[in-house]
Amino acid sequence: MKKTPNRRRTPLFEVRHSPIHGYGVFAARRIRKGTTIIEYLGDRVSHAQADARYEGKDPNDNHTFLFTVDAKIVIDAGVNGNEARYINHGCDPNCESTTANKRIFIEAIRTIQPGEELSYDYQIQRDGDDAPNVDEIFACCCGAKSCRGSMLEAAKKPRKLARRAPSRAAGNKGTTRKRVARRGGLAERSQRRGR
Repeated sequence: MKKTPNRRRTPLFEVRHSPIHGYGVFAARRIRKGTTIIEYLGDRVSHAQADARYEGKDPNDNHTFLFTVDAKIVIDAGVNGNEARYINHGCDPNCESTTANKRIFIEAIRTIQPGEELSYDYQIQRDGDDAPNVDEIFACCCGAKSCRGSMLEAAKKPRKLARRAPSRAAGNKGTTRKRVARRGGLAERSQRRGR
């Protein structure tokens, strides 16, 4: 029987200091578009448990490893988490988070070259009771040309009311047009609570 040489394949990534923030995850070899890079792991807790764990946290501290899976489950990678917790936010990301069977995965959305830092858009949810300086607290340091300056989901612009056109003739009623709204395709993607 022929023995095959024991070759160790270079790992996909490595964790090291990042120019974006703290630690980051960097490609150790080329990662092709569509590759599932890592699962986001940690304690799976309820939203109430996650809030209780970090109740005494400074409200101006944006550092957390909580990742919302759905309306009931949050992954706290600060407890039993893996390297996925070190993937930084980027406004022009090379990865995205995906959900499958209530599990979170990080996937390459384009080919990533060796040495390139992995990032995905956290799109941290905004709440009605956010502090007035919430965009400062969650300021983005990604350095992308398209940087929106915040790790939070883009602020919703106030809706403009449609102006009604004056009726043309007394006997001619104006026709009503249906407004069709286009919505982004993030329904199946998970939302990052904060970092």
